[in-house]
Amino acid sequence: MGRTVAAITLGCKLNYAETSSILDDLSRKGWQLSSSEEGADLLIIHTCAVTKQAEQKCRQRIRGIIRKNPQSRIAVIGCYAQLGAEALSAIKGIDGILGSNDKFESANYDAILSASVPHPYIKVTPSDTLEEVYPGYSLSPETGCHRTRAFLKVQDGCDYGCAYCTIPAIRGRSRSLPLEGIVERARQLASSGYSEIVLTGVNTGDYSDGRNGLCDLLRRLEGVDVNRIRISSIEPDIVDSELISLVAGSRKIVPHLHIPLQSGSDGVLGSMRRRYDTSLYRSRILDAVQHIADCSVGADVMVGYPGETEEDFLAMCRFIEELPLAYLHVFSCSVRPGTVLAGQVARRERTPVAPSEIARRSRELSALGRRMQAAFNSRYIGREGMVLFEELNPGEGTHQQSGYTRNYLRVRVDISGAVGAFDLRGRELPVVMESMGDDLILEGRLLSW
Repeated sequence: MGRTVAAITLGCKLNYAETSSILDDLSRKGWQLSSSEEGADLLIIHTCAVTKQAEQKCRQRIRGIIRKNPQSRIAVIGCYAQLGAEALSAIKGIDGILGSNDKFESANYDAILSASVPHPYIKVTPSDTLEEVYPGYSLSPETGCHRTRAFLKVQDGCDYGCAYCTIPAIRGRSRSLPLEGIVERARQLASSGYSEIVLTGVNTGDYSDGRNGLCDLLRRLEGVDVNRIRISSIEPDIVDSELISLVAGSRKIVPHLHIPLQSGSDGVLGSMRRRYDTSLYRSRILDAVQHIADCSVGADVMVGYPGETEEDFLAMCRFIEELPLAYLHVFSCSVRPGTVLAGQVARRERTPVAPSEIARRSRELSALGRRMQAAFNSRYIGREGMVLFEELNPGEGTHQQSGYTRNYLRVRVDISGAVGAFDLRGRELPVVMESMGDDLILEGRLLSW
């Protein structure tokens, strides 16, 4: 059988894309792909470090994985490995720790499996020296697997320098993959049966290979034989008239944008060192919704930024209420080591918000987000949309399957009354949306299959 390898991914879509490309590379070099359930000689854990809570969850998962896989060598890779190699090395059972770029070097996995290297084997290249940008892409599904969305990395690192963000210290400066290589990989994903390709990166909108920007890349990708192209999170300053016009006129680029807001207070945005104010953010959102048919816009919002007053929070709530947003992702601020914000807090230039206040503000903002999502989703009751089915949710006496519309509405259908059992996963089919459940998922009726 040879050496076997399996992987568990924690964190963002970019991590998932990179895990797949690492496994693909190892497979080409003679490793046999396995799963944690089946057991493997080497088990790779791809980590996240965007918040203190993410690190804590990573440690908990790592310890649990080690207990369940005593015969496997354990390699911890990625963002937490880059930022917290010393803390990870204290966890008994970890055999290797590989940083942001080191995780792509197959020789490092050979070393971890070898008994002749120091234990644990640690390879973490300083982030300020990272120059290479490595590909990331979903694996081609094996025969019989269901093909829906594929993730495709276009860019890594970030130059924006937000005061609270530790990503530059983890992944280095912004750098992009060559356009032609991305397009060729997209063709391969499409030919393997994927219906949707999601472009990912640390700062996806900052894509530039020296000659081509994001819009140039999108125009080339429109020539790929795939039903849908989706852009992952994109910064407000990138959502300009050229991008909006391109999305509005495209049959493949879906009408869904996730545009981080972080705060609705200009004072807090300035402290965060964001590259926009509320006026610019509002204008970009309104332009997108006005010109892109059925456009849904989601936003990340942070509560409890050190120095955020009650007046700042109320201003943010009022600002958000006036925006045509489809949903919110609400996060509590986490002061990360080595950031500008961490220095400001240490020097008492900014005062942390009390945990009880952060929790209250998070609850209130989450409730606002839920109301906005319910209002947006309800606009589509009685309308027809194309749904790409991804999940099979059989319940007692039912046969429920769910997926997403082009503008990212989750829709569920019950086909238990249909003649014969069939699986819709990987298929894009017309559905009329008839109601909305308490979980805000739209209930639909399949029009044809």
